[in-house]
Amino acid sequence: MTATLTRPGARAVPAPGAVRRPRARRRAAPYLFVLPALLLFAAFKLYPIGRSFVISLHKSVGGTERFVGADNYTRLLDDPLFWTALKNTAVILAVQVPVMLALATGLAVALDSTALRGRAVFRLGFFLPMITGLVAYGIVFSVLLNKDYGLVNWLTGLVGLDPVPWLTDPLWAKISLGLALTWHYTGYNAVILLARLQTVPAELYDAAAVDGAGTWHSFRHVTLPGLRPALLLTTVLSTIGTLQLFDEPYVLTGGGPDNATLTIGVYVYQNAFKYFDFGYASAIAYALAVLIGLLGVIQFRFLGEKS
Repeated sequence: MTATLTRPGARAVPAPGAVRRPRARRRAAPYLFVLPALLLFAAFKLYPIGRSFVISLHKSVGGTERFVGADNYTRLLDDPLFWTALKNTAVILAVQVPVMLALATGLAVALDSTALRGRAVFRLGFFLPMITGLVAYGIVFSVLLNKDYGLVNWLTGLVGLDPVPWLTDPLWAKISLGLALTWHYTGYNAVILLARLQTVPAELYDAAAVDGAGTWHSFRHVTLPGLRPALLLTTVLSTIGTLQLFDEPYVLTGGGPDNATLTIGVYVYQNAFKYFDFGYASAIAYALAVLIGLLGVIQFRFLGEKS
């Protein structure tokens, strides 16, 4: 029982221990609220990440796991399929992502224009593809681009063009994959850029107009610098998403034809769930994580704000 110190005519003063306990409870309260989320994060994120690294150091031999150290990582250097998957992913990253972001930038500028009526409807329409399930829209594109009964070849046949092997020719398969990705993600990136564009002060455009700047110069010297943080964000997110690309190539082509659309994500899946080589699949996943980290640092270095 806590005692208090009093004297006649004075206020009761609580003992030091009685003061410290409520303060300790108040300080602990935020951690108690965060604790459930931390436990879930540790159970479903940290533990699988750590366990995957342990698995990457083992190899299944005769049904038993044998420690092989860094053998799975050195194996990457001599694996031609890994380099094929890396090359295909790099091509998508170097070609499709810039095209998509350029379209998204132009779309954001158009949607921000006061001359466009019904802007809310157009914004919704361009964003809708993003809420379509990856597998669902992959199946839709596989039907649309089918060489024999696809709608696209039927329409091109009406103007006398020969059927295009969209999904069975290595080059056209890459183009088809790029078209599907661009359709799905352009509107999403445009909305991010549009949100940033609306924060650019109108006074900057007025000042540029007073200085005699035309539309192109205003876009180059006002719009693009204002979009720089959003462009960095969309570039980093698109890079991460492309390097992890799995659903679209798996549904559209299965990584074919002739491994033309084999991405690192598809190759990880094949090793883990087709060949049951979980150690090697984990090593590929960790190599991919390192690559994503390096590219992220490079992008922040060259696209981030200059101090």
